[in-house]
Amino acid sequence: MAFIDKVLKVPAYGWADENGELIVPSWKQLYKEFFSRLNFFKNKKNWISSISWVMVLCLFLFFIPFLVYHLSFGTLAFFVLYAMVIMSTHGTIWFHRYCTHRAYKFAHPIWRIMTQNLVIKTFPEEIYVISHHVHHAKSDQPGDPYNPKGGLMYCMMSDVNHQSIAEDLDEADYQKAATFMKHTGVKINSYKQYQKWGSVASISYTLSLWVINWAAWYAIFYAIGGHAIATAAFSAAMFWFVLVRAFNYTGHGKGDEAHKEGIDFDRSNLSINQTRPGLFSGEWHNNHHLYPTSAQAGFLPYQLDLAWIYIYCLNKIGMVSSFKNYKKDFLEKYIHKENT
Repeated sequence: MAFIDKVLKVPAYGWADENGELIVPSWKQLYKEFFSRLNFFKNKKNWISSISWVMVLCLFLFFIPFLVYHLSFGTLAFFVLYAMVIMSTHGTIWFHRYCTHRAYKFAHPIWRIMTQNLVIKTFPEEIYVISHHVHHAKSDQPGDPYNPKGGLMYCMMSDVNHQSIAEDLDEADYQKAATFMKHTGVKINSYKQYQKWGSVASISYTLSLWVINWAAWYAIFYAIGGHAIATAAFSAAMFWFVLVRAFNYTGHGKGDEAHKEGIDFDRSNLSINQTRPGLFSGEWHNNHHLYPTSAQAGFLPYQLDLAWIYIYCLNKIGMVSSFKNYKKDFLEKYIHKENT
């Protein structure tokens, strides 16, 4: 079995049937798997799959006072901006283009740490990065951890049900999985620690970063606008954190062929370029599947790419040392060729 086929923990209902067709679990199967993997007390190796939803519950504690005491037109506008643009763009910059695809390099670790903590911390890098490599290798096929053909809830629950690494990797395969993470600055477990905790990332590092990040950002937002702005920001982080799970469902045509001529050029998978994710976060998803390691994904004139603007500006002031950009290649292959 190829490494990419065994690096993720297989859900109880499996990826594919005996004919190689995707198993679409029932809601009962999805929820049973979900709550089983949230149970840290039953299996401490579940910590990495449960921590994201512990974060959601903690963020919800900020949402209540925001709604009751601090909701206004001003705080609501900030809520929308922070959730839909700032958090979303950071996800593209950090988790997608740097941690997963290494589309650019930082000139010094301090700039990497700054970018990592540019917003309120949500899910651990490991949950996103390793599973996203599998997603690109097996897009829309059985084994894709957020396969849109499985339905909306298949994608919404994927961070718990499908995105943790397998607990029984041998040492060689574990080191391969760890290689996906080493450039991110995340503290990596030894193989012995992995056997105990079931993760690449150190639990002490993950929890410490979470606490420090949240404390710092609450203090910063409180200094800017008191509890009103601070609770709005943390509530917005929760809003983004929950709804981002639906992106791959909509970003891959809800499991159906939804490509548009002259907009979606990669037909090897179901990914599509959507206007809102593109304009708000630089997530021109079909372009990204064409050139996964490109630091820019907005290739056409109307395709604003805020994530690329951040990377480009950091490069200009010396904080990003190098980047990959395939815009020229895209234009030559797909645009200029059509016009000649």
